[in-house]
Amino acid sequence: GVICALLGGTQFQVTGPTAAFVVILVPIVSKYGLSGLLVAGMMAGVMLVAMGLARLGRLMQFVPHPVTTGLTAGIALVLIVLQLKDVLGVQLPRTDGLVEYVGALWESRSLTNLWDVGIAVFTIVLLLVAPKIFKRIPAPLIALVVVSLVVLLLDHVLPGFHATTIGSKFSATIGGEIVAGIPPLPPLPVVPWHMESAGQTLSYQMVRDLLPAAFAIAMLGAIESLMSATVADGMGGTEHDPNSELIALGIANIVCPFFGGIAATGALARTATNIRAGARSPIAAALHGVFVLACTIALAPLVAHLPMAALAGLLIVVARNMSEARHFMRLLRIAPRSDVMVMLTCFVLTVAFDMVIAVTFGVMLAALLFMRRMAVLTRADLRPVDLTKFEVPAGIRVYEIAGPLFFGAAKTAMEALHVAGGKDHTVILSMQHVPTMDATGLVALESALDRLFRSKVKVIFAGLTTEVSEMLDRAGIKRLPGRLAYAPDVETAVSMAIVHAARISRPPDPPAPVTASV
Repeated sequence: GVICALLGGTQFQVTGPTAAFVVILVPIVSKYGLSGLLVAGMMAGVMLVAMGLARLGRLMQFVPHPVTTGLTAGIALVLIVLQLKDVLGVQLPRTDGLVEYVGALWESRSLTNLWDVGIAVFTIVLLLVAPKIFKRIPAPLIALVVVSLVVLLLDHVLPGFHATTIGSKFSATIGGEIVAGIPPLPPLPVVPWHMESAGQTLSYQMVRDLLPAAFAIAMLGAIESLMSATVADGMGGTEHDPNSELIALGIANIVCPFFGGIAATGALARTATNIRAGARSPIAAALHGVFVLACTIALAPLVAHLPMAALAGLLIVVARNMSEARHFMRLLRIAPRSDVMVMLTCFVLTVAFDMVIAVTFGVMLAALLFMRRMAVLTRADLRPVDLTKFEVPAGIRVYEIAGPLFFGAAKTAMEALHVAGGKDHTVILSMQHVPTMDATGLVALESALDRLFRSKVKVIFAGLTTEVSEMLDRAGIKRLPGRLAYAPDVETAVSMAIVHAARISRPPDPPAPVTASV
């Protein structure tokens, strides 16, 4: 948090671990242990720095809204499902994937601890009710304190009561002594790949295996941070530098593993709270990191008494809020069919597989549907010549091409030219509404020109934009007398076509008489 605040491109952003990362980080810990988790975070940091140096920050705004909506809803559902283990108070074997996890959860249903279930439900109720009563005190603070006190009381007065807490589930060894819960020590320098690694040792193969997870961490971190920074700009009247923010976030994720820290990103809730509390500079976010460290060390003995079911209930409410279920359902009703398809694809792939696959397929599908839409919008219409100031002879056709002439639309746009020829001697292509053209569009245009030239039809380009004109020039498509000409607008092109028509319709001069000499 301190590194991002001091080096980042935003004024008020608060950085740290977020609930959305749980979906990505839990499988890494399960398979590669803490060492794999920290190494994946470092790799993600390197990717983020590279993205910032390559100035890709602005490109994140081109991730379609249906992709982020489906992704967020999918992450929220997975996060809720992952908390059911602690809600039910059961121990599960190591599983691979959400489907296997749900199967193991179902098989362990007979071992459900009803006390843990009650604690989770009580926590959720408090989290939903507290904001309506206490406006200025954060609901999680009220809920966790109240639930912890109730659990301590029941543990002393109620025989047979048992609830899993942080202290009973986790422990650390300090100086040969086992300490329950979080050790009350500041983070000390460590070598990430030398920590507990679930039987794995750092190797080239391990790095290769961690690449998809690291990419997922980097993508989610970039998306969350830049979305949070955009919201912060609106709240604080500032403008962030996305590339600087990505570089700072990457540096933070590279440094944190050397102190046992997990992946972090911009946290929207904390950033909004920072602005509402009156933050004026990045120093506020940096001090937030210092205060969190101090509180963690000072309150570590008390944290050990937090029930795991209460934390699970808290994460369920967080997931519910981040899912934006109402917005998701609204898009299902009002969004175009293609956007709904993209959103549902990202949602299903996030739940069934992982975020990397969801983002990859979601962006690809959105791009394909966008290109299809642009291909439909790009047209080449046979437009009747309605220029009353000219006496237009037969044999002149005017076509108007509108929209970018790219690979998704080139074939459709050029199909209308197939009817030209025969009795036509001049074709005018009005291209003032063609902003750009790619290589496929160029090849399609060259093919159409070759066919028209073979039919002895003259072509006149009218209203070419600078970009398209320069591309045609680089391709060697230049003016050819009697075959290809350029005009600044359609009216001028029609005048040129009329002159050409008069020239080709004029009868040839009779041959000179031959006189015999004597």
